[in-house]
Amino acid sequence: MITPLHTPDRPTPSPAPLLSLRGVTRTYGDGAGRVTALHPTTLDVRPGELVAIRGPSGSGKSTLLAIAGALLQPTAGQVLIAGEDVTALPGAARPAFRLAHLGFVLQSSNLIPYLTVREQLTLIPHLARRDARAATQQADALLARLGLSDRADHHPDALSGGQRQRVAIARALMNDPQLILADEPTASLDGPRGREVVEMLAREVHGRGRAAVMVTHDERVLDLCDRTVHITDGHVHED
Repeated sequence: MITPLHTPDRPTPSPAPLLSLRGVTRTYGDGAGRVTALHPTTLDVRPGELVAIRGPSGSGKSTLLAIAGALLQPTAGQVLIAGEDVTALPGAARPAFRLAHLGFVLQSSNLIPYLTVREQLTLIPHLARRDARAATQQADALLARLGLSDRADHHPDALSGGQRQRVAIARALMNDPQLILADEPTASLDGPRGREVVEMLAREVHGRGRAAVMVTHDERVLDLCDRTVHITDGHVHED
């Protein structure tokens, strides 16, 4: 009998980042009026990570989020999302890429007043001419998972602020995104409702292997995040 050689336990390799910023900068203007909104920044966000972005107003948070969401081209550097170099994509290809890979949650829920909760979720699949029955089934399954089934036929004016923001997250999940980008999702909510929204976001990230970047001023939800990144005058540093 051959005795197998002992091999020491090896650490499990970290999954590849879903979002990678490599030396990303963003400037505006020329000459004496040139302003650097984001100094050279390198950042990785991996599956299962919820990363908080913090900093004072005008520090570069929105610029960073827009670049991470393929909404704004960096002046220099490289942005990789799910392994794809989005800085190399032609402008016309970016909307389809965002639809395939990204989910956005804004400060305001921006729900359409005359649509029910279910219709909010099925609108984009409808415009994309996807199968209506499949989209409805997906929406109902998502609402059930997020505890919103009893609100499926309600309009936004019948929902609380927390419920509206939870619907906004559900809408952002309809395309099953790998990366979620959230801009101050608790800004209009009180403490308990804001925490409820971020808990829901964290469950999606940790339970389903998504990645998320969340701009927030809300210190009460930082314990739900895996890492905190600070921006000051366009300079990025981590805790």
